[in-house]
Amino acid sequence: MKRWGLLLLRVSTGWLLVMWGLDKIVNVEHGQRVAESFYLGLGTQAIVQNALGGLEALLGLLVVLGLWRKRVYPVMFVVLLITALAVWKSILDPWGWVLEGSQVLFYPSLIAFAGSMVLWGTMDEDEMTLDARRG
Repeated sequence: MKRWGLLLLRVSTGWLLVMWGLDKIVNVEHGQRVAESFYLGLGTQAIVQNALGGLEALLGLLVVLGLWRKRVYPVMFVVLLITALAVWKSILDPWGWVLEGSQVLFYPSLIAFAGSMVLWGTMDEDEMTLDARRG
């Protein structure tokens, strides 16, 4: 069960990064609004959104494949930590009972971040990766 659980966690977490990256490329305006709302307006230029989107999609693909995990997982951890910090209100108060601007749909950012910790911490136990196949 553990090997299939790690596979599903790796593929779903990595695919989330692929989707977020592709969204920055094909829906630049959405990425710009997200940057304005959650990242202090940093990186709102279309060229930056495209570059970040490409890097994020590549990162996600490497996670899905389980390739170069010793280098990729720490990067994934940081990306998902930054995302969780950006929506901290939604993590602490998902229904907005106390903190204005929170939204329950952002709460899973905490779950994705926790998943990155599990993947990084159990890297040596995940046998269904390209890294494991390569030896």
